[in-house]
Amino acid sequence: MKIAILGFGTVGSGVYDIIANGDTRMRVTAIFIRPTHPATMPEMTTDLDAILNDPTIDVIVETMGGLHPAHDYILQALQHGKHVVTANKAVVAKYLPEFTAVAAQHHVQFYFEATTGGGIPWIRNLERAARIDQIDTIEGIFNGTSNYILDQMQRAHLDFDPVLLAAKDMGYAEADPSADIDGEDVVNKLKISAALAYNMAPPRDVPTFGIRNVSKADIDFFASQHQVLRLIGKSKRDGDHYSMVVEPRLYSETALAANTFENFNLIRLHGQTIGDLQFYGQGAGKYPTANAIVQDLYDILENAPHLDRSFDQPLHFDANLNVTDYVLRADPMTFAMFNDRETEIVNDRLVIKQIPTGNMHKLMRGVLAIDADAFMAAIGDSELAAKDVLHQRDQEVIG
Repeated sequence: MKIAILGFGTVGSGVYDIIANGDTRMRVTAIFIRPTHPATMPEMTTDLDAILNDPTIDVIVETMGGLHPAHDYILQALQHGKHVVTANKAVVAKYLPEFTAVAAQHHVQFYFEATTGGGIPWIRNLERAARIDQIDTIEGIFNGTSNYILDQMQRAHLDFDPVLLAAKDMGYAEADPSADIDGEDVVNKLKISAALAYNMAPPRDVPTFGIRNVSKADIDFFASQHQVLRLIGKSKRDGDHYSMVVEPRLYSETALAANTFENFNLIRLHGQTIGDLQFYGQGAGKYPTANAIVQDLYDILENAPHLDRSFDQPLHFDANLNVTDYVLRADPMTFAMFNDRETEIVNDRLVIKQIPTGNMHKLMRGVLAIDADAFMAAIGDSELAAKDVLHQRDQEVIG
C-alpha cells in the first residue's frame, strides 16, 4: 500500500517514522510540503496535483491541521478515489457528514481515529459500542494540554502562566494555546464523538468555558475542600434530546478524573447493555497520535471496515438537559444575577445550586462582561467519580 502524507510537522513525521520502521506492506512514496518548506527528502514535493493524479498512491494521510486548505485537499483526495486518514479534529468536527458521504460515493474509506484521544483507541471502541447499544453518555478529559496545566498547578503548587510556558517547552501546547485552554479543542473532539454515538450532525454552538482564568488561589481553595479541577467535555442523550458542554469540573480527590495526571486523557461512554467503558492513555504527542493514524492505515490495508453512519438522526439539542451545582469566583456585584437561585457563599465564592447548564453559561457571559477575570466550575456528579464509591466501601470494611 502506497501512502502520501500531506504536511510533515510533528504528527506527519511520526507517521513516516512508524511506517519506515514497520510493516513492509506499507510505504510512504510522497510527502506534500508547502513551497516555503525546504525539500530535505526525495519523497517531498510541492505538487499536490501530482499526488492526486498518481494512480499508484492508495491512501492520503492529512496532518496539516486547520480548516483550510485541509477541507479542499481531503475532498479532492476522496474524489480522486483515494482513501483518506486524518488527525485533523477541527476539519472533521465541521465536515464529517460531508466527508463520509463523498467517501461512500467514490467507494473509499475516510478514517479519523487520531482526531480524538491521541493514542487511545477511542473512536474504534466507540464505534463498536454504538453498533449494539444506544449510547447515552460521553464524558471525559479529552485534552492533554489543559490536563497537564491543571495537574501541575495542583500538585506542584504553581501559577497558570509558568505551567503554560512549560507545556509549550514540552511540546504539549502550541505557540497559540487558545484552542486548548479555551476548550475549543475539546469541543471538536466531543462533536466527533457525539456524531458517531448518536448518528447525528452535531450543533454549531456548544456551551464552552475554558481554564484561561483559573488562578493558583482557585486551585488552592479547591484543594482545601479536597477537590480537584479538570476540564471536561460531556454529552448526554435522553430520548430524542441531547446536550453537550465543555467546562471545568470539580471532583473529589479520590475520583478517577482527579487521579488522571500529566497529559493523560480519561474518556468514558455509557451504553444500555455494555454499561460503563472507560479509556485511559496518552492524549497527545507525536507518536501516540501517529500510532492512531497507522492503526487506521492497517484497517484499510486489511479491509476492516468501520461503523457506517449517515448522521441523519433527528435529535434535538438541549443545552439545559443537565442540571448541576456551580461554584463562581467573581466580583461580588455579579452575585445579584443569581438572586432567583438557591445559593450560598463559601470563602468569598458563590455556590449556585441545581442550575441548568445552558442557563449557567448564559449568565456567565454576563458575569464576564463585568469581571473579565471571573472563573466558574461545575461540581462533579458523574461516573468518572466511581473511585469514590470504592473508597467508601474500603472505609466501611476497615471500620
